[in-house]
Amino acid sequence: MLEGFSLPFPITPQLGVFALLASIAAIASVGVVFFQDAIRSALCLVINFFVLAFLYFSLNAEMLGITQIVVYTGAIMVLFLFVIMLLALGSQKLVKEKLDPKKFIGLGLGVVMAGAVASQIVLPLAKITAIRAPDKFGSPQAIGYTLMSQYVYPFEIASVLLMVGIVGSILLAKRRI
Repeated sequence: MLEGFSLPFPITPQLGVFALLASIAAIASVGVVFFQDAIRSALCLVINFFVLAFLYFSLNAEMLGITQIVVYTGAIMVLFLFVIMLLALGSQKLVKEKLDPKKFIGLGLGVVMAGAVASQIVLPLAKITAIRAPDKFGSPQAIGYTLMSQYVYPFEIASVLLMVGIVGSILLAKRRI
């Protein structure tokens, strides 16, 4: 069929797993945008977060994968779903909107952006070489060592700011009672 055609990279099982996970993530992200029900859209976002965590695990970045699951899927999405259910956004009837030129402009810009990204992915494929991260890259030990040696002051400042935010929200909630 396509004699003389060869891909600039080898087809491996890892590439197949990546293609499967990437396609699931792409389908879930399209679901986030196109579902009109807020709860379904949020659940598609949960699927997307889990698939991204699996992609991190496949890249041997366990710390990023665990953080993705715990922080984004666990905490932030629970907060999103709580707000959606608290505001009862899922029970509203869908409203028909008029044709808006902003939608067409946005769609056109989205197609241009997708083309630009695709051109940057497809064109350099011939130059791909085996790039490997260092052995302990992304491990919890390496991240902890880096945080507590090179970035100890920004880490402590961020923890103090988070503590101030928590105390402030508790004080604001107490005043309302």
